[in-house]
Amino acid sequence: MSSTHRSSRVKLIALVGLTCAATLAMSACSSSEPASTESAPANPVDGPITIVASTNVWGSVAEAVAGNLATVKSIIADPSADPHSYEASPADAAAVAEASLVVYNGGGYDQFIEDILGSEGKNVPSVDAFTLLDAGHDHESESTAETTAETTAEEDHGHSHSEVNEHVWYNAEVAAHTAEEIADKLGQLDPDNAAQYTANAETFHEQAHGITDVTAKIAADHPDAPVAQTEPIAHYLIEESDLDDRTPEDFKDSIEEGNDPSPASIAATRDLFTSKSVRALVYNTQTEDAVTQDIRATSEAAGIPVVEVTETLPAGMTYIEWQTKAATDLQAALATTP
Repeated sequence: MSSTHRSSRVKLIALVGLTCAATLAMSACSSSEPASTESAPANPVDGPITIVASTNVWGSVAEAVAGNLATVKSIIADPSADPHSYEASPADAAAVAEASLVVYNGGGYDQFIEDILGSEGKNVPSVDAFTLLDAGHDHESESTAETTAETTAEEDHGHSHSEVNEHVWYNAEVAAHTAEEIADKLGQLDPDNAAQYTANAETFHEQAHGITDVTAKIAADHPDAPVAQTEPIAHYLIEESDLDDRTPEDFKDSIEEGNDPSPASIAATRDLFTSKSVRALVYNTQTEDAVTQDIRATSEAAGIPVVEVTETLPAGMTYIEWQTKAATDLQAALATTP
């Protein structure tokens, strides 16, 4: 997204369709956990099933589960659109209110969906991916003692992997659990095809293991390798790869919120590359400005590889293809630096 979009990350979003023009103050990404919108019951429906997704990322996940048994509409597919500050149109509100199922990111990332679900769409079943974040780690079987030891080691090293971040689509297990939740809801809406939805979700989960296999290999081959990023979009990709994000918090937070980082944080970030203290730069191509472009140029001048990431799905790619590429690009970048 352009710098113009970034500069408007914090803005008022009108609640579409309300007779009173109530507005909610929108904030940019936050590490705090916002309250989620509870899903309405999913009861069997007559006629075609329509799924509305907040972005084409979750639209792709929904398509993988629904197959040809439902129609999927993604409200945001334009790379220049910012879900944080997106203003829902009357057509968007109508699409959500008339949908059989709504799938969204949650966590404050696509607040416009939660606003509509709280008003015109309050009777529409929904799946909130952010609420499945903890489920994304259910496959791990660490004991309390092991977890405590690991956390202590991370804190001693100066970083922690416990930060909550709303960009949960960069966690393949969360996406897989979201697919399973979509299948469950579709099975309630369309019981005759419930088994097919479940099978499709299971296939998606198996494909997601291909992504986690790559991040596990990165963690094994490059444990705690230092990296930097222009903003914490790929937080979970870095976390699942067991890498050490050395980016100054002030720099990341400022870029994410559309503000100018302090000169000190810019200098500290540039020093990560000029001193070759990091092995890769994870770069969000959808929020470029003079500051991030300078950081990229500094990284490239120092011979440190750049891994490009985005917030929306590139044209012609599925979620699995997109996230597999992000993981393998990161793996390749780390393989080229000592």
